[in-house]
This record gives sequence, structure tokens and C-alpha cells, in this order.
Amino acid sequence: MIQVGQILFILSVLVILHEFGHYITAKMFKVKVEKFYLFMDAGFSLFKKKIGDTEWGIGWLPLGGYVKLAGMIDESMDTEQLKQEPQPWEFRSKPAWQRLIIMLGGIIVNILLAWFIYTTVYLTYGQKYISSEIVQENGLMFGEAGLNAGFRNGDKIISVDGKFQERFNRMTLDVLLGENIIVERNGKQETIVLTDEAKKDILGLEGKQFMNPRLTNVLIDSILPGNNAEKAGLLSGDKIVGANNTSITYFDELKTILDNNKNQEIDLNIVRNNEPQTLKINVTEDAKLGFFPKFNDLENSQVVNNLSFTAAVKAAIDESYQLIVYNVKQFKLILSPKTEAYKQVKSPIGIARMLPDTWNWEFIWNFTALFSIGLAFMNILPIPGLDGGHALFTIAEMVTGKKLSEKTMGHVQTVGMIILLTLMALTFGKDIIELILDKFVK
Repeated sequence: MIQVGQILFILSVLVILHEFGHYITAKMFKVKVEKFYLFMDAGFSLFKKKIGDTEWGIGWLPLGGYVKLAGMIDESMDTEQLKQEPQPWEFRSKPAWQRLIIMLGGIIVNILLAWFIYTTVYLTYGQKYISSEIVQENGLMFGEAGLNAGFRNGDKIISVDGKFQERFNRMTLDVLLGENIIVERNGKQETIVLTDEAKKDILGLEGKQFMNPRLTNVLIDSILPGNNAEKAGLLSGDKIVGANNTSITYFDELKTILDNNKNQEIDLNIVRNNEPQTLKINVTEDAKLGFFPKFNDLENSQVVNNLSFTAAVKAAIDESYQLIVYNVKQFKLILSPKTEAYKQVKSPIGIARMLPDTWNWEFIWNFTALFSIGLAFMNILPIPGLDGGHALFTIAEMVTGKKLSEKTMGHVQTVGMIILLTLMALTFGKDIIELILDKFVK
């Protein structure tokens, strides 16, 4: 319920302010605003009230929201008004440059919102990130897909496409979106070129978890009841130091031994209360023992920059710009069929499942700013039905001096809405199936 509450709060803030961008610019140019809705009112509204010329309401379907402008074909697909002669207060009666500003109003507000939130967060909590340099002191460890792509446990990433990423929480994204990765391996530099096929395997099998800090001091955090670890007598707090007469310093070294001894019994060397012990334990067919390791505390790798107001404003602008760049790169990745990155696109249901199950205002505001940039980028895409589609036709009109007929605009809008609704249905369906499988299918 907390995750649901968070996603509804975030969506409400973003939708209201995005639509307010259209509303305020429409009012600036004296366009009549007939409706202002949070969420979609397909068939009925949860709440509505007429104030002046505008009906304010809340729809029952949490798929965004809309502002209905007089004399405009939008997602409401209401064309009755267009059969009458154009009126001075209608959208269609305004000059192209005014219509363009109205169309871009929501996108502009989303970008300004992200800038404002980041500025406030940096002044309140500080600018925080996990240091790549500190995290990589012992190198990195990789999942199976990462190893198949050419990485090796212990590698340190020097640069991605010629740049070093000082934030570790951004480094994984840089690697997935980059092409040429330079790593330091045994004191030498090696170049890894990620193919689309390699990215497909990484995204499909492990996602952003394909590389992690290399764990030292393999400590047991908790034991899974009824598994081999419990049967062998392993306890929380035990330290694994070896197996089958091979010493273990890093977690990936233990993983290698387990991979080589599936469905077999091994001698596990541990230290418990400063006393060395050896336990016999069976390895499962998927190379597991049945415990959760205690991960290194990344808080020790966290950098906190306390910024002045001027520095916070600049850092917020830089952050907003970087997020726009990341959105462009991710969109290119999604458009590449070989990566199958389109399968990783999530609906609000999938996004909600990624949120923490505790209410944390610092996280929520950071996520809202991140989501706000994503919403701005999505809406600027030149797809009929989105703000970018309307803006594209308006710009074409300004360049050519020719305006599409209202009938043609209606057809284009219909096609765009069909495409968008189909994509939404597929994305929601995928996330609902995943939710059912996770919760009810063992």
C-alpha cells in the first residue's frame, strides 16, 4: 500500500503540474479551458466541479490527465465543436506561435519542476552519490551475462566512451548505454565492446544488477529455512574463508567453486566466534547453498556535498540536463530491436514495484524529479497524441505556411491514440503478468 501511495502521489504531482503548464499558457493567450482533469474520466469522474468556464475533476483511471481546450482536437476526440465557425477564444483561432507555446507548456513545467526539486533537495539533504573510486577499490564482480560479455571479476572500469563516471549509481547505466568500455585488469588496460546481443543478455538476465562491488569478507547475513545451509549448521554471522581446501577472499571466488560443484558435497571452511570450523554442505543444482550474504555497507562509499544556493542551482541544472541525455540514449537503446530493451519498459504498476516499502521523502522527491524529466522527454516525442506530435505539426505549419485540415488532424490524432493505447495495454499487461507470477506462482 505504501508503494501504491507513493506512485499515486508522484503521478498526481507530475500530472497536475504538467497540465497546469498547458492551462496557464492557454490562459495567457485567452484560450478557453473547458476541462482540467487529474487522471482520465473515461465514462465517469470520481469528482468534478465547474468553476467559471472550467470543469475541474479527478478521473478514475490513473493514466495521466488532460486539459481540454476549446477548439482543439485532443485525447478527448471531441470534434463537435469544430463543426462551428472558429471563435476568438478557441485554440484553433490563435497564431501558430501561441499554439506552439501552449503545446510545450507542460514539457517546460516538467523540466522546471525537476530543476526546482533538485535545487531544494541539494540544499536540504546535500548532493549525494556513491563514489565509483571508493567502490572499485577491490574491483567489481559480474553476473553470468557480464562475464559472457567479456568482463572479469576484479575489473575496474576506467572509462565508458572516453569518460570516467564518478558516480557508481550512474556507472552501470553508462556501461549499458555505452559502447567502448576501458577496464583495468591485473594492472593492464583492456577494451570491452558491448554488442547489442550482449546488452540483450544483460538486460534480460540481470539488468542493472549485472555488476556490483566486489565483496570481501564473505559473511552470512541470514539463512533460508529448510535449505542446505540450515541443514549443514551454518549460522548468521559466520564468515566463509575457504572451500575444498581453496581459500576464499571474495564472494565471486565462492560462486566459482559452487558453479564447479553443482549437486555435490563440499567442505566449507568458516570462522565462527573467532574459531575455525569445517562443515560439510551440499550444493544445489543451481549452485546455491541457501543463505543471503551480508553486502558491504555502501554508506562508507557515499559522498555528500553540502552546496551553497548558487552551487545547488547549477548542480540541479546539470543534473536535469544529464537526465535528458540519459533519456535520449535509453530511447535509442529501446529502438534497437537486437537489444530487446523494449521488454524492460515499465508501466506505473512496474514502477510502483520498484519503489521502497517505506515512506522516504528524500527518495520520493528525487524520484519525482527523475520521473518529471522522463515525462518531459516522452511528451516531446513527435508522436500524434502527445504534445510533441501537436508541436511538430504546428512547427511544420509555421515553416510551410500551410495548416492541416481539421479532418486530417482528427484522423492523425485517432491513429496516434490507437498506437499509444496499444503500447500502454501491452506494457500494463506485461507488468500485471509479472506481478501475478511473482505473487502467486511458485
